[in-house]
Amino acid sequence: MELNLATTVVSQTDINRLLRELSALDDFFLSAAARTAGTPVKPPRITFMLEQVARDNKFNLLEAPDRNELKTRLQAVLKSAPVIHISFAAEPSPRVTDAILSWLRSNIHSYVLLVVGLQPTIAAGCVLRTGNQIFDMSLRTHLQKQEGYLVKLIEGAVSGRR
Repeated sequence: MELNLATTVVSQTDINRLLRELSALDDFFLSAAARTAGTPVKPPRITFMLEQVARDNKFNLLEAPDRNELKTRLQAVLKSAPVIHISFAAEPSPRVTDAILSWLRSNIHSYVLLVVGLQPTIAAGCVLRTGNQIFDMSLRTHLQKQEGYLVKLIEGAVSGRR
């Protein structure tokens, strides 16, 4: 059965965070069972990301078998998901990241994970890197490819003013 991975789960770090949260829940329920009745207990905080993944996949986080199944599926995703590195000149908004991830998961692979980086030298656009390919869609590279044409335009503009 396939795991429905929400776009709030962007990277390998996010999956590792979910796995740690699930382990913290397991530890909480184990220690709660060992406590005497009436002893106050404080449950671990659950993130929106974990709530969303559990809800989207119909897992009940209060049930150990559901938590174990979710852990197993998340570990499988972590092991097999393709990872794409994408660098921008400035930090992309969550909306942009969500749109890119939605497209990649719809068109490339349902478990694509992103590593988003910053590379101010690209000026605009992005550089996308997979395990064996680099796609440089930056303004810097585009302008470098057009250098000869740009020099001719500038020379023509300067000589036309004299």
